[in-house]
Order: sequence, then C-alpha cells, then structure tokens
Amino acid sequence: MKKIAILTALVISILQGYSQTADDALRYSQDFYNGSARNMSMGSAFSTPGADFSAASINPAGLGLYRGDEMSITPQLNFRNSESEYNGGYGSDNQSVFSLGQFAMVMTQKLYPAKSSGWKYFQFSFGMNRLSNFNTSLTMAGNNYYNSKIDVYLKYANGINYKDIEEDYYGDYAFDLKPAWDLYLLDTIPGYTDQYYSPVPPGGFLQREIINSDGSKNEYGFSFSGNYNDFLYLGATIGMPYIRYFSTSAFSETDIADTIPTFNSWGITQYLQTTGWGINLKIGVIVRPVSWLRIGAAFHTPTYYYNMRDTWHTTTYADLPGLSPAESTSPVGNFNYSFTTPLKAIGSAAITILKNGIISLEYEFTDYSTARFKERGVDYSQPNGDINQYYTKAGNIRTGAEWRFGILSLRGGYSYYGSPYKNTDIASRSFISGGIGLNLNNFIFDFAFVHSNWKEQYYMYSFENMNPVNNSFTENSFSVTIKARY
Repeated sequence: MKKIAILTALVISILQGYSQTADDALRYSQDFYNGSARNMSMGSAFSTPGADFSAASINPAGLGLYRGDEMSITPQLNFRNSESEYNGGYGSDNQSVFSLGQFAMVMTQKLYPAKSSGWKYFQFSFGMNRLSNFNTSLTMAGNNYYNSKIDVYLKYANGINYKDIEEDYYGDYAFDLKPAWDLYLLDTIPGYTDQYYSPVPPGGFLQREIINSDGSKNEYGFSFSGNYNDFLYLGATIGMPYIRYFSTSAFSETDIADTIPTFNSWGITQYLQTTGWGINLKIGVIVRPVSWLRIGAAFHTPTYYYNMRDTWHTTTYADLPGLSPAESTSPVGNFNYSFTTPLKAIGSAAITILKNGIISLEYEFTDYSTARFKERGVDYSQPNGDINQYYTKAGNIRTGAEWRFGILSLRGGYSYYGSPYKNTDIASRSFISGGIGLNLNNFIFDFAFVHSNWKEQYYMYSFENMNPVNNSFTENSFSVTIKARY
C-alpha cells in the first residue's frame, strides 16, 4: 500500500530543503485527550458527567456542573515501547517520560438561592490539558538488496550543473546534495556536468534508522460556563494549544559483510524542532431532561496555528575506501508558516444509576483531509493535495463507567480512535483504562492506568520497490490527580 508512504515524509522532504508535509499535518491535528486521572480512567469520556476541568478541551458545558471552587494538578508517567520489522530484520526500543497532564483552577459563583429557578451557578476556569504526547523511540533495521537512499539523491541531482551544487550560492542544496558532493558520495559521470553516479551501490547492505522524538501538544485555556436551573448547562473555552516537537533521525547504510569494494558506510542525521501557538473556540451544551440522563453536544472550531516555526539541520558522514572517514554539517535552517487543523463535532450522553454510578458515551467526528498549511508566497499545493488525497473522515468513540462505594470510587473505560487514512485501518488506536478515586471532602485523590496500542507503516525514503517498515506500539501510562476544594 504505497499510499501509506505519506507517514514518512520527514525524510523525503530533506531533499528539497525542509518543507511541511501531510505527516506533520496529521501529527498536529490528532488529539488523544489526557487531562485528569478521573477523565483518563473513564476513557476520556467525562465531559458530560462534568465537574472536571478535562471537559474544557472536549465539552466545556461540563464545567457548568461545578458547585464550588477547585484547584487540581495531574502528574503522569508514560512508558512507550516499539517493535519494528523491515525486510526480515527486527528491532525494538522504548522510552519513558515524566510529564504534567493537567493543572487547573475553577472558580464558581452562586447566583441564586438553591430553591430559586433560573441561573444557579457561573464558573470561570483556567488551566492546561495535555492533548498529545510525541515521545517515541524507534530502532529499525534490515537488509536492502534493491535500492539505496543515494538513489533518491541521484534522481534529484541529475540535470543540475555540478557547479551549482558545489558553490550553492543560495543554500538550495545545503542539507543534502552539497554535503553528499563534498564527501564524494556523488560525482559527475565522465564527460557530463549534470549527470551523476555514486560509489554507494544500488542495494546489498544493511539499512538502519533510529528515530527519537519528544514533545507534546498542551492546550491552555480560559473557560466560561453556567448552570440554568440544573437543566441546561452551557460552556465555552478559548483554547490556546502550544506545540513542542523535537526529532532526531539517524539513517545509515553499511557494508557489514565487507564485500563491496567501493563502499564501507554512509549516513545522515536529521534534527528538527517545531514550535507554535494556536487558538480555537470550543462551545458546548448539556441538557438534563430527567434526573438520571444528560445529553451533550460540542463544536470545536479549527485551530489556527499562526506562528509555527521549524528549525532544522543535517549531518552527513561517509566512510569510503581510500578516503578518511569524514562528515559535513549543514547550516541551521529556519522557516515560519501557519497551519489550520480540522473542525470537530462531539455528541455525548451519560446515565446515572442509583446516585452511585454513571455510564458515559461520546462520539467525536473530524475530517483530517481538511487540514491546511499556508504562508504568503509559498506554494503548498503539494502537501495540501497529499492531505486531501490520503486522509479522510474519522470517528472516535469513548466510553467509561464509575461506581462509588462511600469515599472510594472504581472506574473503567475504553476508547477507539479511527484511522485517519483512506481505505485502511492503519494508525487506528485503542485505549483500555481503569482507576480508583478517594474523596476526602476537601481533598480528592484519583489514580488512573491507561494501556494503548496501534500500528503504523513507515518508509525510510520514497523510491520504486521500497518496502515499508511495519511498526507496532504499546504505551502504558500512570496518572495521579490531586484536587483541593475550597
């Protein structure tokens, strides 16, 4: 399924100076809500049950169920494991990270005596919810007998005069062809000035790539909500998500059997940092037609990231017979641009049972094909066209349950995030969760455990007859929330 190669556009894009890709668009469009331990233990289906700041990023009307002031903080510990298969070779890796899943302050104003009809409570909230975790380590390796990443360089270089590459007045080739030329990984065919060959053979060696990425998408927000007669709950959040993404990708090709007379090894390490602030609006409503049922709906505008910034550089090395091993580091590249995510619509319902239990269900709809890059004077027709071609509409389902035994609560949940790709379930994710809560009146302690798994296909580069790396991931996360009511 060659179309899934879009998952790996980072490596390919380096050959044209770094550019934004459909892969980046998906990374910054998907949300896998963290928030409080109570929310996570119930499959992140807690916006309609409400009275939890996690609702600010899903359905802010859930904040209308607060009847008092509250402060909370949620540290969490994540363990992510990966396994890879490439051309019969296998690799595995893991990464652990300590992070902050949420912090929040909710202030509640009582408007009328409890027995009066009309608006009863108004809430103002501020805090942060983590929406995505980018921490991943991947080790991929296998033999390739058919092509080399140098073939991509050759295809790109052919037709370009060698003096343009060698002198590189405008820095067009500073991250790829120029270092390859300086290290003798590329040379002109005798008698030509714009046709090239390489001492690296077209296959027959070990290919390895190690990728370490970290960072997150955290949403800071101001929320306003209200409770009308314990029947209608309204809420709105002005969200300000902040993206921090760091990636180091080390690719190499090695003649491990020492049977290729013109070649020992070569490789390229790529460094990328992306940061950016965005803004969006989330509005929600919850209706309680009877005491045991709540029905909710929410709408998220697209998030507009108005100051995305990429910073990158590469280091290329070569070990060729007859030459000393050498390396070349590119200058640092920078680029600013804007990005818009898809809108979202959410429907939900919650049922209370005997005042001790609750069951919650949410359905979230989004269309990943509508994400768009934009910058004045930049032609984004290629990446935006890829987004429209490869991505599709997706539905995400979240469900959770809770039962209280006095001061102790037991919780469980399950969520499924549909694949963003057309005609395949690659990259769909499932989450199984559980947790407990301890309510000591003014202080509440919640604990959550979440297990998730998913699969992806990764292409080290784009070329004919290139096989994908089949990657599978599992993640276990532990969270604790401490709440203080005052």
